[in-house]
Amino acid sequence: MTDFQLSLLAAGGVFVVGVISYNKWQEYKLKKRVERAFDGQHDDVLMRTDGGARAEPSFHMDDVPMPDAGSGAYGVPEHMGGHVGAVTAPGILPDDEAGATAAAAVAGAPVRSADADVPVEELATCLVDPLIDCLLPLELEAPSRGEKLLPALQKLRFVGNKPVHFIGLAVSGDWEPVRHGVVYTKLQGGVQLASRSTALNELEYSELVTRLRSVADEIGAEPQIPDMIEVMQDAKNLHRFVANHDAQLGVNLASNGAPWNIATLLGALEKLGFDVRPDGRYAMPDGEGGHLFSLSTNVTLAEETTSRLTLLLDVPCVAPARDGFGSMIACAKNLMARLDATIVDDANQPLADETLASIAGQVKEFYDDMAASDIPAGSTRALRLFS
Repeated sequence: MTDFQLSLLAAGGVFVVGVISYNKWQEYKLKKRVERAFDGQHDDVLMRTDGGARAEPSFHMDDVPMPDAGSGAYGVPEHMGGHVGAVTAPGILPDDEAGATAAAAVAGAPVRSADADVPVEELATCLVDPLIDCLLPLELEAPSRGEKLLPALQKLRFVGNKPVHFIGLAVSGDWEPVRHGVVYTKLQGGVQLASRSTALNELEYSELVTRLRSVADEIGAEPQIPDMIEVMQDAKNLHRFVANHDAQLGVNLASNGAPWNIATLLGALEKLGFDVRPDGRYAMPDGEGGHLFSLSTNVTLAEETTSRLTLLLDVPCVAPARDGFGSMIACAKNLMARLDATIVDDANQPLADETLASIAGQVKEFYDDMAASDIPAGSTRALRLFS
């Protein structure tokens, strides 16, 4: 065997070893990532801003301009006359009988029992909102029935992860979600400018314009396209607000003795009113189809015991009137007595009643700040932005 052949064999051996090592390294990284996904770590109860020191939450919104209703993206339509109702409002109504509940199912939004009695005019205001949507007027060439419009409109329901909604001006003079059996003279579309994760970007907006023109051609309408530069600026401003108010508060229960058996724990949680979700978390219902706070066992579904529970409040998604934080703390104290546990923070330090009262004050300030920005916690706008 020549030196050249030996060199090739050696190089091949090194390559194979390298590939195996790389795969093992990737497997190790994936394993750690999965473990971290189930370790139950959340934002500290006191919203600490660094690795160890605690800091009270602070909200500085003076430098965050909200979307301007006078910009090209926000020509306020006729139906936007005033109050936006605090109900979870979804997409297009498929028929007269389905009402608000069916509309929520179409859009993939959470269905609340309180939505069933919401007037269609109010649903229209909730669906296309100039504060959080880029408005997309469509002038129909001739009046059209809802059943002819819906097949085309339902082709454009999302761009990226941003929902797109349409409402119509009925011959009665009312704006409402497009539905069967009604004749419409105008349409108004709206694409949500930001979500919890991202702002509407140039690529998504370009896709929206292309698909909107296709829909307009299909239904015989002329769309009015807002200027991309203005829309992108509004989207960034709105997402900055969302990022600054994306707060979750958690408290932990640490066992004072042996770990808890998961099966036994499940029974106790169900007695307290928790619902079990598919991801293994437990949620406390709010009585209207939503939930106040959630609970995590901090272990994988395959584990049989746990020594730590975490209760988590999604602050901007719960209205102040529901007192989500107070309910969560009351539940934590109930569990503490039942399970022989201690309420602790993420650093495993006990939380005294004085500390919890201070946090409650911070939550109230947080709610006041959101309300001052016309996006009250738990409102339709907040639920759409933070869902």
